[in-house]
Amino acid sequence: MASWVVSECSLRPFTAVKIHHKPRPSLPSNTINAFKFKPLPCSAFKVPTLWSKGRNLGGLGLLSVSAPLKVTITSEEDKGKEESTTDGVNNGEFDPGAAPPFKLSDIKAAIPKHCWVKDPWRSMSYVVRDVVVVFGLAAVAAYFNNWFVWPLYWIAQGTMFWALFVLGHDCVAGHLLHSSILVPYHGWRISHRTHHQNHGHVENDESWHPLSEKIYKSLDNATRLLRFTLPFPMLAYPIYLWSRSPGKKGSHFHPDSDLFVPNERKDIITSTACWTAMVGLLAYLSFAMGPMPLLKLYGIPYAIFVMWLDLVTYLHHHGHDEKLPWYRGKEWSYLRGGLTTLDRDYGWINNIHHDIGTHVIHHLFPQIPHYHLIEATEAAKPVLGKYYREPKKSGLLPFYLLGILIKSMRKDHYVSDIGDVVYYQTDPQLYGTNKSD
Repeated sequence: MASWVVSECSLRPFTAVKIHHKPRPSLPSNTINAFKFKPLPCSAFKVPTLWSKGRNLGGLGLLSVSAPLKVTITSEEDKGKEESTTDGVNNGEFDPGAAPPFKLSDIKAAIPKHCWVKDPWRSMSYVVRDVVVVFGLAAVAAYFNNWFVWPLYWIAQGTMFWALFVLGHDCVAGHLLHSSILVPYHGWRISHRTHHQNHGHVENDESWHPLSEKIYKSLDNATRLLRFTLPFPMLAYPIYLWSRSPGKKGSHFHPDSDLFVPNERKDIITSTACWTAMVGLLAYLSFAMGPMPLLKLYGIPYAIFVMWLDLVTYLHHHGHDEKLPWYRGKEWSYLRGGLTTLDRDYGWINNIHHDIGTHVIHHLFPQIPHYHLIEATEAAKPVLGKYYREPKKSGLLPFYLLGILIKSMRKDHYVSDIGDVVYYQTDPQLYGTNKSD
């Protein structure tokens, strides 16, 4: 029977592809066959974009990521392999790299049915709220125009740019929101879908996945040092959009990139055109109002947004007190890869950036809208057991995450070229002296 995926917010048959070469990596066939899907009306997946006519609000709140809709167990992996251990315990100790004793469908069954329901008006209300705040902050900063207000504005507006990104991430007016913060919507959407399909896989994951030892040692000393020395890694996102990660080719802007397949060419051209139009608008504003006011109103908040994006993306996959596994080969599965992700508590920021810290359930079931993720996570915890790592509670602001980030940057440098279950290793010579302790 045909396997179905959510692609470009519409249902279409999934065509199996090879993982390491163009077309883009996808779920291995044994994982895809684990799911049977009940096709839903295409109108349920209509996503409004800047260029569409007859927009259907029923599509708001959907994330365009290939993920199961109706799950039934058919593969030997889900029936047998995932049940081969008892709570991941080996010799009396929990082994995070052991196959879990539960199935993806067990987690799904524990989540209340209403958590899967998208409310288009509620989704749009978050967009309206955030856009109003963005313009309100800019108006207040321009009105007072003093050096006491500007730093506060930069932090607040950069955080709001990040909130807009998260909403676009959930496919809510994604083209408009992402283009406004210089993100090529379709290019990023497709690479992010690859990230979800291959989470926890050493070679096939996207964005802040581990470097293999061979690739790590092939980098020149300056590149290695910059990659693991703050604040430079927290400014990596624009570079990633243009040239991806070390060891990978392609650009999010080029329709012939290794990231994309031929039938996505028009989408990439559209996104790149929207991105270029935004750059043109910023260039015009620079002449109309002067480069310094534009830098204060937009440039510095954009840099803060990029820091937020890199910080959150990195810490949802790195920095746990106990080293977590990364997989390749036969040891990788969609479930095991998803269980290596981490939830984080951002204190007061949780509500502002739409509970993106509830990352485990988001990765396993990206079709759940952000406003149901907390409830879905609480419902899934009894099933996940020790495979769920309770996040450390934050104060009002998540300053504690900086310590976790620094520690991880000093320790998590590369993984072995050998083995299907691997863990980060440390290069004690990276900084000239041993800083791994």
